[in-house]
Amino acid sequence: MLSRSSFTSLAVGVFAVYVVHTCWVMYGIVYTRPCPAAADGAAGGCVWPYLARKPKLQLSVYTTTRSSIGAESNIDLVLNVEDFDIESKFERTVNVSVPKKTRNNGTLYAFVFLHHAGILPWHDGKQVHIVSPLTTYMVPKPEEINLLTGESDTQQIEAEKPTNALDEPVSHWRSRLTLNVMVEDFVFDGSSLPADVHRYMKMVQLGKTVHYLPILFIDQLSNRVKDLMVINRSTTELPLTVSYDKISLGKLRFWIHMQDAVYSLQQFGFSEKDTDEVKGIFVDTNLYFLALTFFVAAFHLLFDFLAFKNDISFWKKKRSMIGMSTKAVLWRCFSTVVIFLFLLDEQTSLLVLIPAGVGAVIELWKVKKALKMTIRWQGLRPKFQFGAYNDSEKKTEEYDAQAMKYLSYLLYPLCIGGAGYSLLNVKYKSWYSWLINSFVNGVYAFGFLFMLPQLFVNYKMKSVAHLPWKAFTYKAFNTFIDDIFAFIITMPTSHRLACFRDDVVFLVYLYQRWLYPVDKSRVNEFGESYEEKSKKKGS
Repeated sequence: MLSRSSFTSLAVGVFAVYVVHTCWVMYGIVYTRPCPAAADGAAGGCVWPYLARKPKLQLSVYTTTRSSIGAESNIDLVLNVEDFDIESKFERTVNVSVPKKTRNNGTLYAFVFLHHAGILPWHDGKQVHIVSPLTTYMVPKPEEINLLTGESDTQQIEAEKPTNALDEPVSHWRSRLTLNVMVEDFVFDGSSLPADVHRYMKMVQLGKTVHYLPILFIDQLSNRVKDLMVINRSTTELPLTVSYDKISLGKLRFWIHMQDAVYSLQQFGFSEKDTDEVKGIFVDTNLYFLALTFFVAAFHLLFDFLAFKNDISFWKKKRSMIGMSTKAVLWRCFSTVVIFLFLLDEQTSLLVLIPAGVGAVIELWKVKKALKMTIRWQGLRPKFQFGAYNDSEKKTEEYDAQAMKYLSYLLYPLCIGGAGYSLLNVKYKSWYSWLINSFVNGVYAFGFLFMLPQLFVNYKMKSVAHLPWKAFTYKAFNTFIDDIFAFIITMPTSHRLACFRDDVVFLVYLYQRWLYPVDKSRVNEFGESYEEKSKKKGS
């Protein structure tokens, strides 16, 4: 049986191995070994870049409802860039005709060709092309209305739209198409071509040497949910923004792996909205900040694990509620459950939702321990029994009740006033949505006030020895890490502000820790004192 310290050391050791292994894998992705014979000018076994011959190229973008084409029938040319310069970045917006089949929840594809100038793509033996769907299926966002007047932001309602279609996925238009061409004159080793790039390569024999044609790539990570547009049956044209930029080999390989990871998440059941949060981390940040984000996320995972472990260990062994505010425990449970329901109602990313759900379950378990609750089953009916408090615990409860009495004079009017204001001025999907939003706004805006009972109990007892300081320390590290993630991961603004509010709460606890030094003769949270432990060891 591992002790707590050895288990923590094992967890930290596994974490260190994970970080080193990930760094090694990332190095293998961004670094590609060139062909050794190329340095001597030999051609044997090397695959040379066709772009080094400086061909005159043309970029053409076509649309069609078919996933494969053999000729120029039933396709529409939407963009033609003659004298295409692979080094020059550009962005152009074109209007695309939407076929009737696509308007009826069908799919429209974009065929992007890179070919020799002046030659049609299907007549050019050295053309490269790539296919990407311009439509995707997603459940539309429910309409929000004023619950008192019934007014909505969009008064026009489509007559052909079924009343029960809110839960059915409909076709959405991808309004952006981001293209890249790998521009490095890199000579590959034909015997060890990277598997990720190989599937995007098309090779031709020119004399005695093998050349790879320009590597054309569509950046699917740039397709964000915020750019999607619902396709209505009356829509005949939709805008498409085509942007191009060159890309290095290292970034291309990294982007291919990230797109494969997002695709794997979708295969595991993640929705377009869930994977959109992952895309945002990669697209909206530069590579250096992305590397920092990885290390921050890794440490966040470690501190989360250690905080949960120490918190559960603390409450599992706890036999007395002396010095602990029961009201604060109940409030934390209530606020955590409300926040989870709010995030669920807002259809927040699973990256945020799953940890919130786990935290809510742990807080419910803490309430059971704090109230000394036991559950006995009489057939299918549960019977709840509550344990008795001793004199010291009753004294703590008196301080707790006194603090709540003063707090209620401020808290209740603020929450009721905020709920009434939002009902009059803010639009919601339903009465349930308004209720959850009112609760969660009270939690976010005034939730830190419910930490005051514990601070008041600490003040009255002139001690903080009864608090789980190990778990607090790990949670504090995570709180400061959350401050960074608040600017990276998309989440409701109120949830983002709550991350900074927690910093203030922890600083107050630190001040009390300094103000009330630990008395080693005082009974701790497990009903023992340091001096008693020393006597036992001495005997």
